[in-house]
Amino acid sequence: MIKRATVTDGTASGQVGIKKKSKVPGVMITQFIETLPEGKSHPDFTRKPIALTIQEGKFAFFKAIVTGDPAPTVTWSRNNGDVSDTSRYQSKYDSNSNEHTFEMPNVMPDQADTYKCFAINEYGQAMVTVVLNVIEVGYKKNKAQQPLAEAANGNFKNVLKRKSKIRPKSEQTERKDGEIDPKFWELLLSADKKDYEKICAEFGVTDFRWMLKKLNEMKKEREEEQADFVRSLSNLRPIQVNADGTASFEIDMDLIDPSSSIFLYKDGEMIPYTKELGEQMKHSLKQVGKKFIFSMKDLMPEDAGLYQLDVEDVNMFSTEFKVPVVDFLVKIQEVKAKEREDAVFECVLSNPFSKILWFGKNLPLEQGDKYDIEVSEDKLIHRLVVKDCMVVDKGIYSACAGIKSCNAWLVVEADKEVPKGKKSARKATRAGGSGMDLQKIAQEQQIKLEEKKEQIKAAKQAAAPPPEPSPAPPPTKVEPKAPEPKVEPAPEKPPIVEVVSTKKTPLAVPVPAPVPEDLGSEPVITCGLSDIYALRGKPAELTVMMNVDCDGTWFKDGEQLSSGSGVTIAKDGTSHKLAIDSCSDYNSGVYRFVTGDQSTQAKVIVGDVPEFDPDDLHKFSKPVVVRVGQNAAFKMPFPPQESLVVSWFKEGAEIKDGGGVKIVKEPNHSRLLLKDCLRTDAGEIKIQLKNPFGSVEATSRLIVLDRPGPPEGPVETVETTSSIIEIKWNPPKDDGGSAVTNYIIERQQVGQSLWTKLGDVSADKNSFRDRNVTHGKKYNYHIYAENPEGISDALETADSIMAGIMILAGPPGAPKVVSASKTCINLTWTPPEDDKGIPIIGYQVEKRKKDTTQWIALNALNEPIEDVNYAVKDITEGAEYEFRVSAINESGAGDPSPPSAMVCAKNPNMRPCFKDPEDFIVVRAGNSARVKICYEAEPPPTITWLKDDEPISPWINIINTEGMSQLVIPSSKRSDSAIYTIIAKNSVGEASFDVEVRVTDEPKTPGPVEIEQTVHGKVEVSWAPSPDQELDDRLYYVVSQHDSNTRVWKTVADRLFANTFTANNILPGIEYHFRVYAKNDMGLSDPSQSPTWGANSNRVPIISNGVSSAEICFERPPSILVPLKVHTPPKGYQLYMTCAVRGCPTPTVSWFLDDVCINSDKNYYITNSFGVCSMYILRVRQKDSGEYKVVAVNPLGRAECSTKLVVKE
Repeated sequence: MIKRATVTDGTASGQVGIKKKSKVPGVMITQFIETLPEGKSHPDFTRKPIALTIQEGKFAFFKAIVTGDPAPTVTWSRNNGDVSDTSRYQSKYDSNSNEHTFEMPNVMPDQADTYKCFAINEYGQAMVTVVLNVIEVGYKKNKAQQPLAEAANGNFKNVLKRKSKIRPKSEQTERKDGEIDPKFWELLLSADKKDYEKICAEFGVTDFRWMLKKLNEMKKEREEEQADFVRSLSNLRPIQVNADGTASFEIDMDLIDPSSSIFLYKDGEMIPYTKELGEQMKHSLKQVGKKFIFSMKDLMPEDAGLYQLDVEDVNMFSTEFKVPVVDFLVKIQEVKAKEREDAVFECVLSNPFSKILWFGKNLPLEQGDKYDIEVSEDKLIHRLVVKDCMVVDKGIYSACAGIKSCNAWLVVEADKEVPKGKKSARKATRAGGSGMDLQKIAQEQQIKLEEKKEQIKAAKQAAAPPPEPSPAPPPTKVEPKAPEPKVEPAPEKPPIVEVVSTKKTPLAVPVPAPVPEDLGSEPVITCGLSDIYALRGKPAELTVMMNVDCDGTWFKDGEQLSSGSGVTIAKDGTSHKLAIDSCSDYNSGVYRFVTGDQSTQAKVIVGDVPEFDPDDLHKFSKPVVVRVGQNAAFKMPFPPQESLVVSWFKEGAEIKDGGGVKIVKEPNHSRLLLKDCLRTDAGEIKIQLKNPFGSVEATSRLIVLDRPGPPEGPVETVETTSSIIEIKWNPPKDDGGSAVTNYIIERQQVGQSLWTKLGDVSADKNSFRDRNVTHGKKYNYHIYAENPEGISDALETADSIMAGIMILAGPPGAPKVVSASKTCINLTWTPPEDDKGIPIIGYQVEKRKKDTTQWIALNALNEPIEDVNYAVKDITEGAEYEFRVSAINESGAGDPSPPSAMVCAKNPNMRPCFKDPEDFIVVRAGNSARVKICYEAEPPPTITWLKDDEPISPWINIINTEGMSQLVIPSSKRSDSAIYTIIAKNSVGEASFDVEVRVTDEPKTPGPVEIEQTVHGKVEVSWAPSPDQELDDRLYYVVSQHDSNTRVWKTVADRLFANTFTANNILPGIEYHFRVYAKNDMGLSDPSQSPTWGANSNRVPIISNGVSSAEICFERPPSILVPLKVHTPPKGYQLYMTCAVRGCPTPTVSWFLDDVCINSDKNYYITNSFGVCSMYILRVRQKDSGEYKVVAVNPLGRAECSTKLVVKE
């Protein structure tokens, strides 16, 4: 309901203001008049203006669409100001789109306000408000002089409103050497602690202690600033790409003032947005409770950058969006998998990518029990494995790499062979994949990437200017640890280069150091030392190369070395070598070579290659045997060692922890657990222990037992005769981990559903001879392989195999049409003259419609017609057909017979005839009269109705349907009584039939009754005729008689068409009464009572001679002998309601419904026959429900009874 309130504003004198509700929220409507003229309407908005937050200097506008008749006038205003300045405010109207636009070019901060849009016509007014927020940028001339002075001195820090140090590119100043990018601190302030190391590495920060100290100070300062606007910040989720191709970040923020302005920045530049437009803009900010969600669609490479969310002038959250340069060389393809089978999606990227995002039905997927996410070593091939597919797993799966994505369907087909309610067995197969050699594509792409790198490197070298000769800067000196005379460099000597390397290089391979130019004859190390890992008991060698022949000294841990004790020092020209004959723990240490001011040093670490205990190695090498679906476990002990890397491999590929794989690494052992093993998990299992001195491996094998795969096909037919069929097949590719013991053969005869087991064949035989075949029959075969674990799936013959040569029967005789109708055509034919010696099983009938070439079989070959006649019922009325018949024997259907003659599916021509019509119908006046006549005729006849041989009146309806015609008189009158004639005529003949329709009503009571005695013992009863006598020629009279002896009414005359009746046997001294009724087809009228005949006053008094007599009185008050009963008939059914009453004199009986007398109501047929009172309702209605009461009254008293009638729906 629309609430209305009378208002006085905005209306002229004499007008009223009625508040109306608009379908568009926020629109206020005032109607000027109470009742709108037809076709007119007050103004309303179908599109209202949207609130806008925009940066200063941009183009701002509002749009609105209004309706109303007559067309309303649209005006704009603002709460705090004027909009008459056309240079700042412009109103426009586009007649094509019906849009009203309010534009503000080069919007300024003083234009931020609440604006109103009015739509007015003569019948009302509609108004809506909209808010414009303008973000100020930079400083203003009308600000205080102090900020202006600071700006003049170049200090914009206090002038700019935003406190963040991230500035737009146009305002950025060149950073000094060593100055850290402000983006570094903004990212750290919003990042998790686990990401600190990655961010520091990206920006080249190595002093973590200093970074953490300063970050804590900045966090404290930032939290104090944020506390002015927010109560709490939580759930900071960095920006990431979603499955639908958008990027978004989230933040939970409890604002102190919900009306606080929220701004978005990218690389220091503000991003305009409106909350209402949402997905219509590239950038949107949605608020759901305390959660703020920033989203960005139509991602492009230029969208990369630092995104920040500010409340007023304080930064709340910063996140960096990186767009890697990557695309899909091979996209994922649609996968069709069977239930409980693994599904594989594969793709190849154009550049290495460590991890891409996988989505299933718009939900992110992670490595686990359900999904395996695999990445190749070159990080170009990415693979998603959906394990143990079920029907619920079907849907769209997508892969996202940066801003690029691709998607494909996973279709899971239910296993129809599994009984309903049972779970199918886990399958060892995989469905899907790209169908291409991804490894080859990835290798080619890797080569292209290497070539591209080389080209870029060569281009940089070519673009670099040639080095100008200049003295090299003096390097930093590091004094040797060994005690020796300190040598100061002379100014005129060339610079000294010290090489100290900790790089791990192979044994005895020196690392060349850069050699400065113009060295002259000064000794310089051209190839220094590098750290080596030496095996215990094996030799090791350190080598230093000089540019000139000179002497040098070797030191170990600061002590000078000389040859001896397993150490040999040698010099060969410019080469200096230190050799260790057999390394031991004593030889570990820091070795240093010094010559003059030059020195180089390296570490020698002595150790052993990891090793296994022989007993553990022997135990591990034994194969692990499990069944499909079971778990397999491997455990390998080893001595604890430092820097030990443990890896597990299956068939040469490294196994990663996750999904169905669980790897446990402890200091002294490692365990591998493979869950729910499949046949594909079988193979070589290897554990590798690796340290800097080498690696050692131990190998075992996993055997997964399962039932074998199906035998390899196709099934070959070796021999087929009338009594033998021999078939051959190949062993299965997968024996299930254990040898096949035998094959099982089953057979099915074509046309039957039963499969019969024929027997077993040993595993060394791949053929079978079936000797129990019937010539001409076709058979299908199933071959199963069996091993100790179970029976394989079946290998089925591709085509049926027939025993012997096919012998078909000859053609039968051409079919003959026995009879034809629109619903059925009966055919008969003769058997073929030549059955080729093979009994005929039955026949196949085909039909062809005229003007078509296709023959359609009416029965299947496995449902032959055994008789030589057939009733064709699959026909269309009026269409023409021809038929042919083929004989069927054991070999199949033979040649078809010649076609029959064309026959039309229609009834044969026949003269119209009527089926069981009624020749007399009585209808109560006022009711509808319906005459229904059924007929048969072909072709369909023309129907004509006559009334007394004259055309029928227009208000009489004729309804003709196939095989039936109806005459309907909607509301019949007595004048509609007549003889109606129906005439049916077609090309064959004509037929007619007369129906007498009698429209009548209950007759009226006859006139007064008179009695006259003619002779002794007889009286003549006469009466005036009923008023309906002249209207109804079928009306007659009924006379009832009552005497004081019997005291009952009995009918003494019936079907009297005269107005007199002579009553016989009239005795003196007895009182007689007569009643006269009028009766017609609708029933009896009310009676007309006669005067009393033979009163007691006419009797001669008898003298009693003193003897007194007692007078007997038969008078009594009314009483109810049989009361009314409760009735609950359904709606539309008939109803009889009866009761029995007695009393003397005879009581007057009245019927009441809810205390209203219904004796005179024509809807109720009420009778009283010798005290049995009845009421009849032809069709009960809902309004007939209620309390019914019968009241019997005579001069001596009153009696009544009642009941309830409930009409069911």
